[in-house]
Amino acid sequence: MPRKNANAIETVGNIVKKSTKVTKQIVSENVKQSDDLRDKPKPVIDLNQFKFEKKPPVKIEFENDSPGKEKEKGLWEPNNWKDFLINLRIMRSNNDAPVDTMGCHMSMDENAPPKVIRYQSLISLMLSSQTKDQVTFAAMERLRARGLTIDNVLEMSDEELGKLIYPVGFWKTKVKYIKKTTQTLKDQYDGDIPDTAEKLCKLTGVGPKMAHICMKVAWNKVTGIGVDTHVHRISNRIGWVKKPTATPEDTRKSLQTWLPFDLWSEVNHLMVGFGQTICLPVGPMCHECLNRDICPSSDKGRKSPNKKSPNKKSPKILKEIKTEKVDHVVPTLLKDFKESPTDPSKSNIDLKIKTENTVTENLASELKDTKVDIELSEKSVTGQNVLKRKSPRIAKQKIKTKKEA
Repeated sequence: MPRKNANAIETVGNIVKKSTKVTKQIVSENVKQSDDLRDKPKPVIDLNQFKFEKKPPVKIEFENDSPGKEKEKGLWEPNNWKDFLINLRIMRSNNDAPVDTMGCHMSMDENAPPKVIRYQSLISLMLSSQTKDQVTFAAMERLRARGLTIDNVLEMSDEELGKLIYPVGFWKTKVKYIKKTTQTLKDQYDGDIPDTAEKLCKLTGVGPKMAHICMKVAWNKVTGIGVDTHVHRISNRIGWVKKPTATPEDTRKSLQTWLPFDLWSEVNHLMVGFGQTICLPVGPMCHECLNRDICPSSDKGRKSPNKKSPNKKSPKILKEIKTEKVDHVVPTLLKDFKESPTDPSKSNIDLKIKTENTVTENLASELKDTKVDIELSEKSVTGQNVLKRKSPRIAKQKIKTKKEA
């Protein structure tokens, strides 16, 4: 064999040896990796990462949105409230309501010192609860004649104070409230009244309505709307609250959310007088109201909310005609009697007519077909003998009506 071929064979053998070593190393490494994988625990796959999540919808905004949507974003306010307020001022321009001349702002002694005036305004508001202005004003006049000051009230007995304020509503309870509040003012406020609504509400017998009105009348400060029964009722009738409210305090909070601040002091006086003259609690006079075209409750008219309508399901209604005294008796009705009264002009016969009628029939036509029960008593016919029976009951006879000849 030539020398060149021998060298070539050696080189090829060396290459094969090297390749076999490399393959052995790779195989050994793979075996080790497989052993390691077998020994290690298999990882737990979290399936929640493959869960489908609904993406929020994308709102497509346009440059030119409708103007109605922009209004909805603002604060709520009732419809036509400005027109209603203008008409309300016109109707109240005459100042013809009791609150205009006998309200709490008219019950103080103008010549008294400032502390006494403020104290009298608070007492007037405490008396006005559940009481008409006329009664409150009269009670305040009696108190001022006696001397309405803190010292004089504390010197009075409960009986004397009760006689002076009677007949205001809940006068016995108010006697206790006035005495306790007056003592508190003397001990804690040096004979004056508190200058904040929060402190006023802490006094016995003083609520939020009294506190806000007192702050305006006594201190000339507007801290809130004074909502009494008139303001509470009218605000719900005319739709000045977003949702119907159950208490005056809820009405106050609802009004203050949208009504401008500069109108807070005016609303109470306007609505109280309006409620006393036109928008009455029962049977409001809508025909005299200038807001009848824009008021949502204008169809109520003078109907009473507590009036019960007759039962429409019952086909018949029992009608009773009150007992009438008849001085002159028709001669035809007495033909069946054995003896007739000698002087018919002096006889008094009690007639009690009961008719059971249907709703659709007229009373005039029904009386022709109904039976008439005439009850005769011994006292009703003087000097005459009625048919005697064994029963002690009053004799009754059924007589058919006859047409006069």
